[in-house]
Amino acid sequence: MGTSITFKRPDGKDASGYLANAARGNAPGVVVIQEWWGLSDQIRGLCDRFALAGFDALAPDLYKGKVVPYHDTDAAGKEMNSLDFMDATTQTVRGASQYLSRNGAKVGLTGFCLGGAVTIIGAVYVPELAAGVVFYGIPPEQAAKPADVKIPLQAHFANKDDWCTPELVNGFEKAMKDAGKSLELFRYDAEHAFVNEQRQAVHDREAAELAWGRATEFFKKHLG
Repeated sequence: MGTSITFKRPDGKDASGYLANAARGNAPGVVVIQEWWGLSDQIRGLCDRFALAGFDALAPDLYKGKVVPYHDTDAAGKEMNSLDFMDATTQTVRGASQYLSRNGAKVGLTGFCLGGAVTIIGAVYVPELAAGVVFYGIPPEQAAKPADVKIPLQAHFANKDDWCTPELVNGFEKAMKDAGKSLELFRYDAEHAFVNEQRQAVHDREAAELAWGRATEFFKKHLG
């Protein structure tokens, strides 16, 4: 449905990604950030789904062409740990946001796992954004403090998550609340990565559909 594109980062360098356009010409934009596996077919599929829901969706390729197979968690961890999160967010993600906002459209940011953490960093450092939806990812406080978040956030977390643990989620929720920030937070009795339908071991269709409906409504409310 979509197409591979190249766009400019604020520093003038080229970045690439997958773009799926909505049927209408003046659609709001959503930047979609990958899991730690890379820009997989599953993430492209989510862009297509956002386009059908009325958004122009762009998933920047943070791993520059590399996609890790689902079984290889060691390789995925290595890729994620070698990613410069601040450069990825303030340059590549911001460039994607600027690309989608070039006709005056409002832009939101969403991401899964690694992308959830990037979404919170983006909520602090990317001024083009109007709203963010986080899926099971939280960055360390030194990367992005909840008190510095500048946009309304919605967040989706799994109660059986051993990476983005319930304790971590509770701490994030409290810090956002204490800072008076706008946060809608939902917990699901599911595993980490429950939205990814390509991973049968963790996919929870009921939770995924509920979260999807909430996310698209939130973006319609804040992006138009």
